[in-house]
Amino acid sequence: MIGGVLIDYMNPFLLLGVSMLATAAGFYFIPFCKKAFLLIIMMAVFGASVGVVDTGGNVLILALWGDKGAPYMQALHFSFALGAFLAPLLAKLAWGTTASAQNHTESDFNSLMLNRSSKAPSDSVFAVPDDMNLLWAYASIGTYVLVVSVFLFGLFCKKSSKQKKSSASAQGARRAKYHWALLCLLFLFFFFYVGAEVTYGSFVFSFATTHVGMEESEAAGLNSIFWGTFAACRGLAIFFATLLKPATMIVLSNIGSLASSLFLVLFDKSRLCLWIATSVYGASMATTFPSGISWIEQYTTLTGKSAAFFVIGASLGEMAIPAVIGILQEHYPDLPVVLYICLGSAIFTAVLFPVMYKLATLPLQRQRKGRRKNKDRKSLLSSSEQHKWKPVENWNGMDSEVVDMKNTRHSVMENSRNILI
Repeated sequence: MIGGVLIDYMNPFLLLGVSMLATAAGFYFIPFCKKAFLLIIMMAVFGASVGVVDTGGNVLILALWGDKGAPYMQALHFSFALGAFLAPLLAKLAWGTTASAQNHTESDFNSLMLNRSSKAPSDSVFAVPDDMNLLWAYASIGTYVLVVSVFLFGLFCKKSSKQKKSSASAQGARRAKYHWALLCLLFLFFFFYVGAEVTYGSFVFSFATTHVGMEESEAAGLNSIFWGTFAACRGLAIFFATLLKPATMIVLSNIGSLASSLFLVLFDKSRLCLWIATSVYGASMATTFPSGISWIEQYTTLTGKSAAFFVIGASLGEMAIPAVIGILQEHYPDLPVVLYICLGSAIFTAVLFPVMYKLATLPLQRQRKGRRKNKDRKSLLSSSEQHKWKPVENWNGMDSEVVDMKNTRHSVMENSRNILI
């Protein structure tokens, strides 16, 4: 929310550079945190900076390319999926155990980090962790983020043309008739979509081990196939976005999500169906978020505040739906609650998008009808004018013939008179 407000009043490269710098600082300091309150502060700073990057990156893509930025939006979110796929592998190498290949939530990760640091002296606030591999994992990712922040500061120094950018965006700005209604519906759409995406990715390991009876290594592979197909399809979506419209990609994603989640519910005990449906579900969920942003940009210009609005909806879904599933799963341990929630979210998004599409295109259809009526009127007027002037031209032609006949008669009369004389 704060990033959406700041992006409208600050240079986007400066804002993203500062946010990435704060993110790098969080990576560097988190492994050294000895006290819980200090870890909470650092995680809060880390989460705030990442939230600003999440909102500002989407707004910057739209500001640079507008409604033609669908491939670039897909590339931005592909980098997110690729990082989500590679970071657990790096953590696995750092920890040296197979536990990291399982699906750890942030709370599990923090508790593991606190246990690693608990052997330090109790009076110190900062302490070097016993496992240096853990420190190097954080330091390597923090260094990468720091390099990215340096590039962003370089772009800020090179392209500090905020006035030109604002004037150009003001000239090309457009606003849909139902602007806020579309944003509210998109808020709900992303709430359920992102909630289902994070929920399945977070609970598929536990579901496979407890409900289906898979081994931990097989369940870890199931988790990897979900995020692997997710990242691969986001990479392919960069090329598909140049050929397909965002609305078409959203419809295809909704169909795939609905079909795969339905098969998961119907055949929840089948391991083969679980593998196939999980891969299809990950591939179907890949392109929805970037395609949704590119789609809404075709009908109304997104500012920082409006982009922050539906990003908040996605963040709330990411936070609320897994918590609800955890509570329901505790009360109904024999039921596949995670599959029911994913199916319900797929049904909701599949029904909600046609409503949004109709709401967004209705004013455009009226304008097109009005333009067609104006064209028809102009064509009718032009045809009627032609019909009016055609007989006039014919009469003018007949008059000229009459004048020529009179002239010839007059010349003949004069010649005969001359001969007589």
